[in-house]
Amino acid sequence: MFRGFYTVASGMLAQQRRTEMLSNNMANVNTPGFKADQSSMRAFPEMLLQHVDSKTIPTQKGLNLPSMANIGAINSGVYMQEATPNFSQGPLQDTQNFTDIALVNQIMPTDEESGFAGSTFFNIEGLDGNVKYTRNGNFTVDGNGFLTAANGQFVLDDAGQRIQVPDDQFRVDEQGQVFVNDQQIARLGISFAQNPNLLVKQGDGLFASVGNALLPSAYNQDGLAFTTNQGKLERSNVDPGRTMTDMMTAYRAFEANQKVLQAYDRSMEKAANEIGRVN
Repeated sequence: MFRGFYTVASGMLAQQRRTEMLSNNMANVNTPGFKADQSSMRAFPEMLLQHVDSKTIPTQKGLNLPSMANIGAINSGVYMQEATPNFSQGPLQDTQNFTDIALVNQIMPTDEESGFAGSTFFNIEGLDGNVKYTRNGNFTVDGNGFLTAANGQFVLDDAGQRIQVPDDQFRVDEQGQVFVNDQQIARLGISFAQNPNLLVKQGDGLFASVGNALLPSAYNQDGLAFTTNQGKLERSNVDPGRTMTDMMTAYRAFEANQKVLQAYDRSMEKAANEIGRVN
């Protein structure tokens, strides 16, 4: 009986975490470059139940031997193991804003170990001085002429330096080269993650590599093709309809576990207050 309490409680906690993840996806449906999280549900290891008994051997002294019989396996609950971003390409939105730049993956090599396709990212100077990575190309030009990301952190070029322009009337071609008055002044820093699921989410659409190790440049990589599109933004890849359906499914699963918990509670109440009562 008590084992059932723990099993039901684990199911409720797992669905609560999943609902929170889906709610965050829905809240960022209009965030440029946002990558929807996906949940991985796992079951706790199963336990083998056994019945302990004894057998009496008909001898002169009446020998008893312990015996053990298998009853069967029982599942001990479920949990949400992790939430991993979906790095598929989001749709493009035409903004006609010179500081908006969309990064479009065309041909991405597949990581042999994970089976997932790689992805490209803009290089951003983090607050801790380390390079961070983002798909959000909603850039602006600050008061000093530096190209900055939506969170105010500096956009880096392929040499790891900040990009400074006289105003927002610069031009970026499909190869990431930045031009002012038809003269190239920089090239956008764009990195390639062979297995983007190894990146760590930092908030504000930023990702960090494990140990802040630098990702390799996406330029001149064999079997890799991408373009940069000025005046466009990559929209979130969240599917609102699918997300709402998944939220309702998680809510119904939580509700079902809740009803089972209430049934256990009523059974325990009856066992404590009615069974064995002396009239």
